Amino acid sequence: MKKVKLSVLFFCLSVFLYADSKPVLNIYTYDAFAASWGPAPKIKKIFDKLYDCNLTFTPVDSSIGALRKIQLEGKNTKADILLGLDSSSMQMAKKTGLFMPLQVDTSHLTLPVKWKDDTFYPFDWGYFAFVYDSKKLKNPPHSFKELTNMHKNIQIIIEDPRSSTPGLGLLLWVKSIYKDKAAQYWQKLSPHILTITKGWSEAYDLFLKGEADMVLSYTTSPAYHIIEEKKTNYKYAHFKEGHYMQVEVAAILKSSHHKKLAKKFISFMLSSKFADIIPLTNWMYPVTKTSKPLPKPFLDKPKKALLMNSKTVYKNKKEYIQEWLNAIKK
Repeated sequence: MKKVKLSVLFFCLSVFLYADSKPVLNIYTYDAFAASWGPAPKIKKIFDKLYDCNLTFTPVDSSIGALRKIQLEGKNTKADILLGLDSSSMQMAKKTGLFMPLQVDTSHLTLPVKWKDDTFYPFDWGYFAFVYDSKKLKNPPHSFKELTNMHKNIQIIIEDPRSSTPGLGLLLWVKSIYKDKAAQYWQKLSPHILTITKGWSEAYDLFLKGEADMVLSYTTSPAYHIIEEKKTNYKYAHFKEGHYMQVEVAAILKSSHHKKLAKKFISFMLSSKFADIIPLTNWMYPVTKTSKPLPKPFLDKPKKALLMNSKTVYKNKKEYIQEWLNAIKK
């Protein structure tokens, strides 16, 4: 009996040591990506099996918050990869000197724009939009001008451009259209802004609770409600000026102790296996072809796309944000 017990103990110890010896690849990302209903669990299941490792996700309230966490942790950060910044904020991240360039083939990407960066690599993309409940809001705006001309009781929720990529996206969306008159536009819109949240999750939760009539989200947000909840009342307002694009990206930390494994993740991120997960978990468009056609709700795309050069954004971001702050305070 003692021999049997010792054998069982030895087996359990061996399993524990084996599991513990697997390399751990830690990804810092925004909370929605790492959530139980997000892409992370499915990605982990496939990647762990492919490379006999332990892929972990550390959630932060926003991707910009994740970058700040890495900066605060410095050389002691446990992050191997930062995932979730977008093309508007990646230049800022590159300037920190924390991320390593690498050579990855991007010739097969299906993005609407050509990808040239050698440090940050895209994993999904989409368009920003104001989402509303068609049962409550019968006459949604079809332009930024109509947005400001809505009845004074119509309220919207937006995200802070200092802490949220959607918030920054809206700032650049308005700037792309109104240019040197952007401040005047924000002053007109300000009375309709119910609150400004730190991140997307908080904003969307408040909207779903009925706190506001519209929320800054994505053109694909209604697809979630149609496919997962069989609800067709959530829609996005088509703006005739066009919709601003978001391309979400990931990069490897220079301080990573698992660079080879991290590179394998970046390559995996650009594969069809990863692409298949994105639409019905992160509710965005994948950057590579999927093994099956996208669901019909994803085919409702804006006719015109807007996107600023990342270097232009980096050069002028502080000025744009200060202009926004001054405008909404008045």
